Amino acid sequence: MISAIAAMLRQMSLRGDAIVGLQIANTVESVLTLLAVLRAGLIVMPLPLLWGRAEIVSALSQVGAHALIVSGRIGKTNHVDLAMQLAAETFSVRFVCAFGRNSHDGVVSLDDVLASTKPGSPPLAQSVNAGPPGPGTRLAVVTWDVTSDGLVPVARSHAEVIAGGLAIPLESRLPQDAAILSTLPTSSFAGLATAIVPWLLTGGRLALHHPFDLATFATQCSASDTVIVPGVLAAALVEAGHLRDEHGVRRVIGIWRAPERLFRATPWQHPALALTDVQVFGEIGLLAARRNSSGLPAAIKFGPVPAPSEEPGALIVAQLRRTESGTLALAGPMVPRTAFPAGAERARLPTLKLLADGFTDTGYACRPDSMIVTEPPRGLICVGGYRFVPGDLEAVVNGIDRAATLAALPDALAGHRLAGAAGDRCQVAYELMRLGVNPLIAGAFHADGPAADDRGRRT
Repeated sequence: MISAIAAMLRQMSLRGDAIVGLQIANTVESVLTLLAVLRAGLIVMPLPLLWGRAEIVSALSQVGAHALIVSGRIGKTNHVDLAMQLAAETFSVRFVCAFGRNSHDGVVSLDDVLASTKPGSPPLAQSVNAGPPGPGTRLAVVTWDVTSDGLVPVARSHAEVIAGGLAIPLESRLPQDAAILSTLPTSSFAGLATAIVPWLLTGGRLALHHPFDLATFATQCSASDTVIVPGVLAAALVEAGHLRDEHGVRRVIGIWRAPERLFRATPWQHPALALTDVQVFGEIGLLAARRNSSGLPAAIKFGPVPAPSEEPGALIVAQLRRTESGTLALAGPMVPRTAFPAGAERARLPTLKLLADGFTDTGYACRPDSMIVTEPPRGLICVGGYRFVPGDLEAVVNGIDRAATLAALPDALAGHRLAGAAGDRCQVAYELMRLGVNPLIAGAFHADGPAADDRGRRT
């Protein structure tokens, strides 16, 4: 099936460095398509599932994507209709492909491709990416970070993606033929490194859960030995009986998209389930560490980070140091070394903060004596796995209603939750959806959502 999709992409005569955008639900189609794009010798660019028209048009235009592949529908959103609008607004996009039933002229049906095309072995495209020859150094994946300066594309080679994924099975002691269940979409470096790469390296089985259905999740757990969930939910799922060693689960991998919350977590009190914490620093990199015998998060030292930790001769997966401004900087085989696209820094586009010594500044404040994150990057609001720039939110909302306000309220699970106040909240929500903004923003003004007064207090 991967070869069939790859063959179709090669028939489009896309050049070897063409970027293909993906916005697909956390289902098997996302993995098939991601691997097919790579097999065709192209560059895959997964897009966050809640991104709307405004964000996607900006991303596609910034990197000059040539094709877009989407799910037919995710929830109430018809992504085929959305993809056609995106293609009309983005000059570089030449092809739109989709899974599921669709009746749009000009949309390539991947369901038809899988049903009618015999698997083959498409030739590897000749890449013109910069760097020495060899498949490992070719650009493979572009993911998107959000900084206080705006959207930042982060490009990685095949070798850098694999290096990030190596840290997870080594530190969590994944066995060969592991049965992995992941609730994390493949639209980020963390999703690729914690699920896709370990699955391929161990030669096991991968199950994907598009959050959230409790009955389906329980069924999937019964056939899995390793479960990947948000770190803030791991203990609650175990205590509620949804993650149990009697079901066959042996390992839990907790993903901390807000790593400053990790060291405030309660001790892990479930010795039958080995917990590995994965701290995620946007799209720059990640760090994995098993909980210690007391159930507390393991302290990671500055300098080389081995995996498995505390083992002599272990593989060095990252380098850590503290910057003069008190923030954490990363380097190593998983961390991108150059800005993307080429020349972005000269064009004054938002880029990664690459330091002169080869490190990249994550923006996360940390303690001077040990790698314990204390604060998130300044100038950002984090809602679950999504980041927002407050000034951008205010500009969008005030463009619709100058009297409207939007506040970020603390939330025990998501970090923050957006709450809006306006004379006609439903009308503001409708206009925001019409503009194609992230539904988390529009949802702040829904009639049944939380409200904030003009001082940003919850009402």
